[in-house]
Order: sequence, then structure tokens, then C-alpha cells
Amino acid sequence: MATALTSVQAIEDELGALRVDRETGAPFQRTSVLTHIAWVPEEWVAAAEDVLAGLAERHPSRTIVLVPEPDADDGLDGVAEVECYPVGDGRAVCVETIRIRLRGRRAEAPASVVQPLLIPDLPVFLRWRGMPPFGEQPFEQLVDVVDRLIVDSTEWPGLPAPYAQLVDLFDRVAVSDIAWARTSRWRPQLASLWPGIAEVRRLRVSGTAAQAHLLAGWLRSRLGRELELEHDLSDRLVGVEIDGEPAPFPPGDPPPPAELLSDELDRFGRDRIYEEAVRDVAEHSGA
Repeated sequence: MATALTSVQAIEDELGALRVDRETGAPFQRTSVLTHIAWVPEEWVAAAEDVLAGLAERHPSRTIVLVPEPDADDGLDGVAEVECYPVGDGRAVCVETIRIRLRGRRAEAPASVVQPLLIPDLPVFLRWRGMPPFGEQPFEQLVDVVDRLIVDSTEWPGLPAPYAQLVDLFDRVAVSDIAWARTSRWRPQLASLWPGIAEVRRLRVSGTAAQAHLLAGWLRSRLGRELELEHDLSDRLVGVEIDGEPAPFPPGDPPPPAELLSDELDRFGRDRIYEEAVRDVAEHSGA
């Protein structure tokens, strides 16, 4: 079992040692294309590790997993590892993973831990598991040091009200929502029903609350008018009805979680259509 590292400097030193080939003494060539920060409260650790396992070879990156333990004694415990995957011609892609438990007051100041570990001149992504504590220090600090925030509003209670707080971030940081990505097969399918769908008055969605609200917000914002949303709860998007008529089911299978996150790590600009959909949902939330 790896020895816990109790300072940022110790983590940096350990990474330096791990990047050296023990047989030749030569350093591995860094292949990272981004820094990926993941804020993972304890209840999300198992799910996050499953996704990270499927992500490793897709995106050579430095991943910093932050597990807050605000009720513990002050301090941090870190573990660093470097995994390399052969890609042919004697070359390898290396992935650096740093797991840090932020204890006590350390959980309130994550930026001071993260900033020295960021790779200069590379984009920085933040995956926030669960409901972000909008306005609170840990979240606000990390938003200020990243280029893109990735959430999954499927994980949020009390929808649609939280979307109103998300809207306030759009001019500060690019935002991705995995719940929105899960509607990506359905949106072109519904758009293909034009011009018939132009007169829709009632949308019925069988899926998560996030998928239902985002699809309704997308359609209202595209059409520029009101429509009624009916929602049948399901753990995935299994059907859409337009004024009582089932929409054709889109081709293909839903992508797995690692693929969804991988796709978001390839995006750099703002998604204006998503932002318009969320603004519409926020306006209709009564928040």
C-alpha cells in the first residue's frame, strides 16, 4: 500500500520519481493534454473510480481526485500514481492520477492544493459529483481556476430550481452537463420531425427529471413559445411523446459513463444551445 503524502510538495516529488523509468533512469515523456480535477464526496467515490478506470487510455491527462472530509482533523493525505499504456513504435501514453483526501479546513480551500499541481499551459476541467454548493468557498474557488465545469444534473435533488443558480455561472466558465449529453440522440430525432413538431403543445418524457426539463427547455427555446411538459420518471430516457404520439426511437445505444465524460473533455467552447435550454428551464422553475 502506498504511503500517504501529507503535503503538496511531497506529491510533486513523488510524481517526479514515478515519471522515471526504473530500468533506464530516463524520465517518461509527458503526454498529458489536460488537467482533470474531480470533486468527489465520499458517497460518489465508487462511481467516480469506475468512470476513471474507463477513461484512462482515452485521455492522457493529470487527474486530481479530491475527496473532502470536512469533519476530520485538519490535513491532507495524498497518493500519486503513473500508469503507462503502449501505443506502438516503442511509445507509451502515460496517465498521472493524484488522489487527495482534504481533511477539516483543507476542504474549505481546495484551490491552494490544486493550483501548484496544475500542468502549465494546458486546459483545466472540473468534474463536480453531486449537487454543487453554489456560492460556497470550495466550489467558487475551483470554478475560478478551471476552464470548464462538468456536472451531471441527474445527480441533483429538487429540480428544476437549481438550474437558476447554474445560469449565473455561464459568463464565468464554460459548462457541460452530462444529463444534457444523454439527450443527444433524441434532440436530432425530434428535430427531424420538423415542420410537424413546430405546432407541438404537449411534450411527455419518460426519463430522469433532468432529461425531461432539459428537453422541454431545449424545445421551448428553439420554438420560442410555451408548451406543456409531462414527466414519467425513469432512470434513463426511454421515450418521448409529441401531443400524445410516440416519437420514433433514435438509433444506437446510450453511451457508457466513461464515454460521456470523455466527450465532454474534448469540448472547449461554450454550448450556447445548452445555455439557452437551461435559461428557459430556470425561467419556468419559479426559483
